[in-house]
This record gives sequence, structure tokens and C-alpha cells, in this order.
Amino acid sequence: MSNSTPVATPIEFTQAELDAVHFGDDGLVAAIVQDVETRAVLMMAWMNAETLQMSLEQGRTVFWSRSRQEVWRKGDTSGDRQFIRKASYDCDGDTLLFEVEQEGNGACHTGNYSCFFRDFGG
Repeated sequence: MSNSTPVATPIEFTQAELDAVHFGDDGLVAAIVQDVETRAVLMMAWMNAETLQMSLEQGRTVFWSRSRQEVWRKGDTSGDRQFIRKASYDCDGDTLLFEVEQEGNGACHTGNYSCFFRDFGG
């Protein structure tokens, strides 16, 4: 990770690319977040059409909270912001992948760097 403060950079996209994303019956799509440098998977969250477009336009991850039923931009409360460096969608258009520069302590609300810190059998 860099010691300098990351900068939000909008991600270019087309309407056709947005149209290729398939949202579920609940209007949501899974979004996986990965560290651009270490390649570690940091977290998985949900996006709707609005938060996907906000993320791309703002260059920071913005999600939909299913429990709170509201938009939340990662790091606005914790300071652990995610700056998008690359955004992709899978072959079926039903999963998103964001490669980010992670600021702060990490992605997990528990204080761990990644939400995937518990191994089966370990």
C-alpha cells in the first residue's frame, strides 16, 4: 500500500456496459472488492443500478445496504475508503469485480484488513 493519500478517479463506462449488468429480482448485483496491489479479496457487498453508476462516476465504492435499506459509500464513517482502479463484470453480467486501493485499516467492519479472515478447518 502506498503512503500517499489516494485520489478518486472516475472510471469510464458506456450505457451498453451498464446494460450488460444483470441485477437480481431484488435489483441487486454482487460486487467483489479486491486489493489492486496484493490481489487479496477484501469483501463482497451489494450494488443496485444507482450505486454502480455512483461508484464508477465517483471512483470510490458505493454499495446498497440490505440491512439498513440505504446507500453507503465505503469509508465515509470509518475512514477506510476504497479508491477504484479497475472495474469489471463477469461473463454472465451478474457479478462485479472492483480492484481498489484500500485506505485505512482495511475493508472489514471488524477491523480486519479483509472480511475473509476466517478459514474452515483452522
